[in-house]
Amino acid sequence: MLLNWTVMILYNYFSAMFVGPGYVPLGWTPEKSQDCMYLQYCKVCQSYKAPRSHHCRKCNRCVMKMDHHCPWINNCCGYQNHASFTLFLLLAPLGCIHASFIFIMTMYTQLYNRISFGWSSVKIDMSAAKRDPRPIIPFGLSAFAASLFALGLALGTTIAVGMLFIIQMKVILTNKTSIESWIEEKAKDRIQYYQTGETFIFPYDMGSKWKNFRQVFTWSGIPEGDGLDWPVRDGCHQYSLTIEQLKQKADKRVRSVRYRAIEDYSGVCCPVTKGVKTFFTTPCTEEPRIALCKGDLILATRGLKHWMYGEKILISAADGGIRERGWFPRNCVEKCQYDSETDQPADGEKKSK
Repeated sequence: MLLNWTVMILYNYFSAMFVGPGYVPLGWTPEKSQDCMYLQYCKVCQSYKAPRSHHCRKCNRCVMKMDHHCPWINNCCGYQNHASFTLFLLLAPLGCIHASFIFIMTMYTQLYNRISFGWSSVKIDMSAAKRDPRPIIPFGLSAFAASLFALGLALGTTIAVGMLFIIQMKVILTNKTSIESWIEEKAKDRIQYYQTGETFIFPYDMGSKWKNFRQVFTWSGIPEGDGLDWPVRDGCHQYSLTIEQLKQKADKRVRSVRYRAIEDYSGVCCPVTKGVKTFFTTPCTEEPRIALCKGDLILATRGLKHWMYGEKILISAADGGIRERGWFPRNCVEKCQYDSETDQPADGEKKSK
C-alpha cells in the first residue's frame, strides 16, 4: 500500500513539474482585431494576454489560467497541470496519514514490550524486548528516535499540504484561480470605493460545483478547452474579467503616488544600513527588490510601515521598456510635491500592475 501511495504521489508530482501549465503562444493576438482593446499587452512576450492568463516573472512567459508559481515543483500551476498538482496535494497527506498510523502503532507495540511499572517509577528498557518472540526488526533507541522524527514529518506534511489542498479545492469548485479570487476581491473594493453601482459577476463560474470540477478534472486527464477560450455563464462574455482588470489597472494608476529616491539602495532583501526596523521588517514575499540611485523616480502602489512597493519610472528609451518593480525601504524616498498642472504623471509614465 505504501508503494502504491509513493508511485501515485511521484507520478502526479513529476507530471505537474514537467507537463507544465501551458503558455500563451508568443505573438498571440485574438482572432478579432477589435477584441485587442479588452486585453492587456505583454511587452516581454510581445503578445496580448489571453483571458485568464498572467505573466510569470519566474517563468518569464505568459501562463494560461495561472494560479500561482510553486517553488516546490519549480514551475507554475496553471491550465495543463492544475489537476496533477491538486491530486499531488491530496495523495501526499493520505500517504502521510497511512505512514503516521504505522509509526504510531510500531512505537506503541515496541514500548509496550519494553516498559515496566514499579511501585514508584516507570522504566523503559530499549535494549531488548521483555517478551518473546523477539521482533523480527531490531528496535533500539536510535530506531525509536528515527520513527519519532519521521512521525513528526508525516504529521507536519499532512497538516501543511492538506491545508493547501483545501484551498485549491475551494477555488476549483468555483472555477477560479488564486489570482482570480484576488481580482474579484479587488473588484468589490473598487465598486464600493467609487460607489459606481456596478455588480461584478465572475464570468467563468458555471453555477454548478460539478461543472466547475469538470473544467479541471477529466477522465482523460486532459483539461477541457485550449487554454485561450473559455465557456462563460449567462450575462457575461469572454472578456468580462479582462475588462475588470483594465479598470483596476486604471484605478491603480490614479491612486499611485510618485516618490523620489533621496538615498542609494542596493536592492538587498535585508539592508543593514537602512535601520534596525527596516532590517527586521523586510517583506516575507518572493517579490523582488529594486535597486535605487539618488534621484530615481518611483511610482508607489502599496506599502508597509517601513517598506513600499512600486515601479521605477523609465526616463529614457534606452532602458528597453523593461519594467523594474519591487520593494524598497520607505526611508530611502520622499514624496514628490506637484503643482496643480503637474499633479498627475505624464502619459508615457506607466504604473506598476
